[in-house]
Amino acid sequence: MTEMMRAVEISKPGGPEVLQLTQRPVPQPGHGEVVIKVAYAGVNRPDALQRAGAYDPPKGASDLPGLEASGEVVAAGAGVSGIAVGDQVCALLPGGGYAEYVATPAAHCLPVPEGLDLKQAACLPETFFTVWSNVFTRGGLKAGERFLVHGGSSGIGTTAIQLAKAFGARVFATAGSDAKCQACLDLGAERAINYRDEDFVKVLREEGGADLVLDMVGGDYIPRNVKAMAEDGRLVQIAFLQGPKVELNFALMMVKRLTLTGSTLRPQSDLAKAQIAQDLREAVWPLIEAGKVAPVMDSEFALGEAAAAHARMESSGHIGKIVLKVG
Repeated sequence: MTEMMRAVEISKPGGPEVLQLTQRPVPQPGHGEVVIKVAYAGVNRPDALQRAGAYDPPKGASDLPGLEASGEVVAAGAGVSGIAVGDQVCALLPGGGYAEYVATPAAHCLPVPEGLDLKQAACLPETFFTVWSNVFTRGGLKAGERFLVHGGSSGIGTTAIQLAKAFGARVFATAGSDAKCQACLDLGAERAINYRDEDFVKVLREEGGADLVLDMVGGDYIPRNVKAMAEDGRLVQIAFLQGPKVELNFALMMVKRLTLTGSTLRPQSDLAKAQIAQDLREAVWPLIEAGKVAPVMDSEFALGEAAAAHARMESSGHIGKIVLKVG
C-alpha cells in the first residue's frame, strides 16, 4: 500500500457539487479490522444526507462518505480470523467508501458470491443488511403474507421485492412511473402501483390489507400505511424522504392491533451488524449464488464523478443501484 490515496470528501454541507477529490492517508487496520483496496463503492441515500449535513457519521468513523464497497483485503489487524489478505470481499462500512482504501470490521465483510463480479458485489451490503434486518428480523415477514414496499425501484426496493418473493411472500410495490412499475413486476412483485395514478391504500385494502409495510417515504404516507394495513400488521420505517412529522390517529393502531417500528443501520453496534452479516451468509448468499436473487444495476460513475452520481440518485430517475468505480 502507498501512504496516500485518492478520496472524495465533503468540502462543506450542500448539494452534490460539494463532493471533491482529495488526498488522504491510507487507513490502518485496528483490532478486528481489515483494510480493503476498493474496486467499487455503492452510492446510497444516507451518503446524500451526510453530504447535506443531516447525517453525521458515528463517533470514530471516517468523515468520508460511502457505506459499502467491494475489493481485495490488503491488510488485517490483530484478532482477525476467517478472512485473509488477498480475499475478495464486499463489506458494510462505517464510512469512508469513497476512497481507494477503507478500513472496516472483518466481521462486516462477506465473500463475493459465486457468479457475481466486484461491481455487482459492491451493491449488496447496504441494501441487503437493511432489508434483511428490517423486513425479516424486525418485520418478521413470513411466507404467504402480503408485503408492501414503497420505492420499489430503488436499491432497497429491488432487493426487498426479490427477497420477499424468494421467501414466499406476496409482494406489492409502489413506484413513480410505468417503467419503474414494470421493473418491479419483472423482479417478482404481484402488483406494482404507480402512485401518480393509483391509491395504494385502496389496492391493498381490496387485497385484505398489508401484513407488513416497508416505508422510506414517511410524511403523509404514514397515516395512509396505517389505513392500508391488515389486522396485526407491522409497519417498519427506515427513512423519511417526505419528513418524519405527521398527524396520526393512533386509535387505528389499537383497533387493528398494529405494530409500528423502525430502525437505522449505521448507528447499530458492531456486534449487531456482525450478526446480520452471518444471517445473510447463511440464508441469502445461497440464493444469490443460485441465481434466484441479484442486485439490480442502474449506472456506474468514476470516483471523481461522485457529484454526478449523487445528482443521478437525487433525480429519482434511477432503477436499482448506482456505483463508483474506484480501482
